[in-house]
Amino acid sequence: MYYPYLRGRQFELIALREYAELRGGNNNIIPIIEPVKKTFNSMKLALPKLISGDVKFALVLNPQVGELINSGNIIIDELKDILVDNSKWIPVFIVTNNYIEINDLISKLSYSDVMIFCSEQTDTNNKDFKNLVSLENVKFIVSKENRSLKRFIDGLGKDLIRLDDNFKSEKRNSDYLDSEEEKFTEEHYYYANDGYKGFSDFTPMVSEFIEGGSAPYAVAIHLTYSKTKEEIWIRHFTSVSNFDRANIQGKFAEAAKKAVVFLDKQEIHTLASEELRGYFNEAKYPGLGMVKKISIKHHLELVNDSVII
Repeated sequence: MYYPYLRGRQFELIALREYAELRGGNNNIIPIIEPVKKTFNSMKLALPKLISGDVKFALVLNPQVGELINSGNIIIDELKDILVDNSKWIPVFIVTNNYIEINDLISKLSYSDVMIFCSEQTDTNNKDFKNLVSLENVKFIVSKENRSLKRFIDGLGKDLIRLDDNFKSEKRNSDYLDSEEEKFTEEHYYYANDGYKGFSDFTPMVSEFIEGGSAPYAVAIHLTYSKTKEEIWIRHFTSVSNFDRANIQGKFAEAAKKAVVFLDKQEIHTLASEELRGYFNEAKYPGLGMVKKISIKHHLELVNDSVII
């Protein structure tokens, strides 16, 4: 099972909504969603679509970035009418060094099948951490590769999910011109053989939370594809007229043309790739947020059809 980590921004939630509407009947994905906005309108649109599309999701109740840092009560209150059936979603707590606090919250909220998401600050050898993941209410643990943690979890009957940060970000979009393609992951094929119950990453997005930003000098479109049955690679399609911030629509057309040529040559026809073809053929610029949405939705479609269960 694939557990992609996504922030609750509009374009990411639209990607999930559209994926759920189109692929929910054949689903090997449980998205992990970290809310980052004080306004919950997009969440209130997306989560019911996931539920009706039979796409189970995991929701972070103590966000660590954005406008809702450690706002568990706010999230639960805002979404209480949606989060009625705990069988449809998984409560998630990001663990830094707050082991006792998270333990108390799990006991207070009486949730079952809780997911613990290990951050860079998590000391997995800490006694309080081990007490936390040993709780009966905790079922899932998400962590980067950690042999000692894996040995400990193996004896508890929990589901250990491997976390990787696969997207190699550049400082500037124009820098992707020098790294046209690279290997993205092979976990969809090997995770079960390595003793994991699932795998997780940040999709073709940077793991670091970056909010807003000015108009870029260059437009880059990031698309994953199956290079072999065992390996998913990522290609970066980048504009070339990158001397100033003018004519973003023209820069998008340059990047999209490269992407469409590649998609046609490889005979790749996901619903997201067809959307990109449509914008290019009609000479329309959908905005950078929608370009990111296409990249995410395309990746979800690809992995959903590639993962070995």
